[in-house]
Amino acid sequence: MIPTKASFTDKKYLVTLFFVTSLFMLWGIAITMADVLNKHFQHVLSLSRSQSAFVQFAVFGAYAVMGIPAGLFMKRYGYKNGVLLGLSLFAAGAFLFVPAAYTSSFAFFGLALFILGCGLSTLETVAHPFVAALGDQRTSDQRINFAQSFNAVGAMLGPLIGSYFLLRNNTPGSTDLTSVRILYLVIGGVIVLIAISFAMVKVKDTTDPHAVLADEAAVNVDVAPDKKLFEHKHFVWAVIAQFFNVAAQAGTWAFFINYGHEKMGFSDEKAGNYMVLFMGLMLLGRFTGTFLMRVIAPNKLLAAFALWNVLMCIIVAQGLGWPSYVALLMINFFFSIMFPTIFSLGIKNLGAHTQQASSFISMGVVGGAFFPFIMGRMADHFGVAHAYYAPIACYLVIFFFGARFYKVKH
Repeated sequence: MIPTKASFTDKKYLVTLFFVTSLFMLWGIAITMADVLNKHFQHVLSLSRSQSAFVQFAVFGAYAVMGIPAGLFMKRYGYKNGVLLGLSLFAAGAFLFVPAAYTSSFAFFGLALFILGCGLSTLETVAHPFVAALGDQRTSDQRINFAQSFNAVGAMLGPLIGSYFLLRNNTPGSTDLTSVRILYLVIGGVIVLIAISFAMVKVKDTTDPHAVLADEAAVNVDVAPDKKLFEHKHFVWAVIAQFFNVAAQAGTWAFFINYGHEKMGFSDEKAGNYMVLFMGLMLLGRFTGTFLMRVIAPNKLLAAFALWNVLMCIIVAQGLGWPSYVALLMINFFFSIMFPTIFSLGIKNLGAHTQQASSFISMGVVGGAFFPFIMGRMADHFGVAHAYYAPIACYLVIFFFGARFYKVKH
């Protein structure tokens, strides 16, 4: 039988793909807004860099708590209801910023960020397998990277909005949290409107292509149906790789503004504005990676980008001025394809295990809860430049996953 050419998606899925892709942008805004909050709280709440890393701990720690419940909810109630649950938690967390700002309590902000993070975890758990299910699995890498490109758009908007509303008017000794309260009140309202709009959209029932063989030439079914989930080694390694991937991401992003301020002499607002370029390079990397995957195997591209980031981290840690700052910017270009590619390689050929696997890979994001503390302590004791030695270990793990441990075994 002559293999059929796999299309990017089917016409019947176009509307659904549009709405689900928009979710990637939403949590991109929220995640990078947290990095701006990290720096803002250092000012208005008089926190050290290691203390302010609790912002990332609250957001990414939520992934460890919500990953499995979100997967179970999705499995029982479907993709659409999973999305609505995620948006509801997202909005609730944003609205809690209002009383947190009135009390000036960092612990209260931590609770708000945790609930918001539960919403983000739910959206990520649902959206990745949802996008993967909207067509042939042979093109799932392309679809997920395409959707993640809009996550990068959101990641650019987050620091742009945050820098304008939070860092632009930072004054030494100020404890005013009015801008935080108003900003997150507006964000909560926008998310509520999006949730209402999505609830009114009729999403056609889809048959999960990971669970049903629609084409004998496709690789969209479990190649070892008798295996339990954790007996699939490529899945286990994907969880490990995702843990270290998000650890490196969270640490790098959390102290990006600090690096610009301390090593380049930028104001906080200017350093925050450079974060827009930083995220723009991630967007460029995702589009470039999606194109390159047509001629280079996704795992090989992943391994190559991981090695490039090892080199970038070494240059950043030297504190050489503009050469190191350019290397810091380029980290995001090479980071770009890592999350979606690890995700798509990890859920390959898992059949009925796909949704559960998605939960566990999403839980790997908890790496981002702990690593900023490590980098924060290093920055406090050795300087922010030397803290960038730490992510090298993370990128080596990703390299080995892409080079060897990604393989699906029968």
